[in-house]
Order: sequence, then structure tokens, then C-alpha cells
Amino acid sequence: MQQVSDSELELLKIIWSGKDNTAMYAEIAESLKKKGLMWTKNTIITLLSRLIKKDFLRVQKIGHRNQYIAIVSEEDYKTTQAQSLIEKVYEGNAKGLVCTLIQGSLLSSEEYEELKTYWEEGKKRNE
Repeated sequence: MQQVSDSELELLKIIWSGKDNTAMYAEIAESLKKKGLMWTKNTIITLLSRLIKKDFLRVQKIGHRNQYIAIVSEEDYKTTQAQSLIEKVYEGNAKGLVCTLIQGSLLSSEEYEELKTYWEEGKKRNE
């Protein structure tokens, strides 16, 4: 899976949050505006075109309007990015990432407890 820029990711997040992982151009522009991002139409169209070329999106014409549809799910993207981080930074050792999160105080105590519960439930399912 190709990398996306921060700006492209911003657009993907908007589309992922849409009904059925879709969004019309007007919805995308409005969401960006609500976030305080005043991108020009050309900028938005260029970024959407890049995402189409990278096979993250496809476009469907509805009359004279474009509907953008996510091909790559948010979950698949996150999984791929996590795997990439673990490979690049931790040489494939996921435990190293978890240790960094805990030792670096990057997890709140609530998040830590949630992860412990998640871990225990996962162990039970795999038994």
C-alpha cells in the first residue's frame, strides 16, 4: 500500500466518516471548512485525484457531481501503517512498540486497563 500525505489522509478521514465510506465533493469541502482548513477547490481536486491514482479512492458520477468512494478501509490503512511502523522503527518487534507506549507514559492508565482487558479477552477467544 502506498503512503499518503497528511493532506491526503485528511481527505480520507472525511470520506471514511461518511455514509458507506463515501462523500460528495461538497461534503468534503464543508468538512474541511469546519476544521478551519480553507483549501482551494483546485487543491482538493488535486489531492482527490492523487488518492484515485494511488487506488485509495474511486469516483462515481452522480449527475454532474462526483461521489468519492473509499476503496481502502480505515482499518486496513491503520493496520498497514502500524505494521510499517513496527518494521521500520522496531525491526518487526511489536513488543518494543508496546513497551515504548507504556514506558514513555504515552498511554493513560485508563487506556492501559482497556488494553489489558482486550488482551485477556483475546487470549480467552484463542484458547
